[in-house]
Amino acid sequence: MTKTSRRYCNPKIVDKKIEFYIKKKVLVKQEFEGAEMKGHIEKAEHNSNFIQDTLKQDYTDWAIVGCYYASYHIALALLLKKCFSSKNHDATLCILIKHYYQNGLSREDIELINKTYLDNNDILFYVQSKNEREKAAYSSQIVFDKKLVSDLRLKTLLFVNKGKEIIEKS
Repeated sequence: MTKTSRRYCNPKIVDKKIEFYIKKKVLVKQEFEGAEMKGHIEKAEHNSNFIQDTLKQDYTDWAIVGCYYASYHIALALLLKKCFSSKNHDATLCILIKHYYQNGLSREDIELINKTYLDNNDILFYVQSKNEREKAAYSSQIVFDKKLVSDLRLKTLLFVNKGKEIIEKS
């Protein structure tokens, strides 16, 4: 478990960070917006299709970027389900941990969100996706290992589907 993972798994730290983000208006408590939540779900699905299309054309760098945004949009939909909106990756992660960790999302889901029912593995995936997206978007590297990208794509699809399932059940 990384230092970051341990920090996010401490409920007191997560609660303090949430208070900080609310005070700074980076994290906003809002009325439930079903249409906006649905829009984020649709955007996650759209980005999931984009991933497959770009892989067919060997644009592995853009497939990684698509993985991150598919994951991010389903994360925003999960936040809206709890009547929050966020302007910050870390704030988003804190709400996911507080409301969904070990209640549908896994540690891997949380980490995936930070790098690129949810249990530990699902949240860790989001973190991995963010990190790979940053490499793909900002480095001069064009081609990425197809196996890595295929694995990331599969994890992304599982994460998006898990998020949709959580929303439907709650």
